[in-house]
Amino acid sequence: MGLIEKKVAKIDIICNGDIIYGLFRYRLSELLNLAPEYFKSCKLQEGEWGAIGSIINWNYVIDGKSQVITHNIDAMDEKNKSLSFKVLNGDLLKFYKSFKAYLQVDGNTESSTVTLTFEYEKMNEDVPDPDSLLELGKNVIKYAETRLNPTLVIEAAQKVGNDIKIPQLQ
Repeated sequence: MGLIEKKVAKIDIICNGDIIYGLFRYRLSELLNLAPEYFKSCKLQEGEWGAIGSIINWNYVIDGKSQVITHNIDAMDEKNKSLSFKVLNGDLLKFYKSFKAYLQVDGNTESSTVTLTFEYEKMNEDVPDPDSLLELGKNVIKYAETRLNPTLVIEAAQKVGNDIKIPQLQ
C-alpha cells in the first residue's frame, strides 16, 4: 500500500457553525442552490440524508470539466460537529486509490472555523495533489457563509449599489 497523503484547509466564517454543519450533514442537496456553478446534481442513492452509510451521487464541475462522484457518509460526531465522507466511485478514483474528506466545524455563534481535510492515496507519484478540489471546497464553504448570513448579503449588495432590506420577524 502507498503513502496516505493529507491536505488541510481552515476556513474562518462569519456564520453560525451549527448551520454550516447542518448543511453538510442533512442538506447537501442545497449546495445545488448555493453554488450552482460547481454542482449540477446531487441525489440520494441509498439511505437517509444525514445518516451514516447513506450513499450520495454528485455531478460537479471542477477546472471547467464535468465530473461524477459517489460517496457515503462514513462517520460523524455530533458533539464535535465532524463528518467523514468516503469516495466509493467516480472520476476521483481514476487518480486516487482511496479518497476521504473530513469536515469539522468549531464554533456555533457569530463566527466559526471550518476545517476541511482530504486524505488520499495517489495511483502513482505523477498524480497531482487535489489542490483544485480543496479550492472548490473552500469556495463552497465561503459561498455558504455569504448566502446563509443575511448581514453579509446586505453588505455585498450595498457595495454594488443595491438597496436590499431583510424584513424583521415579528
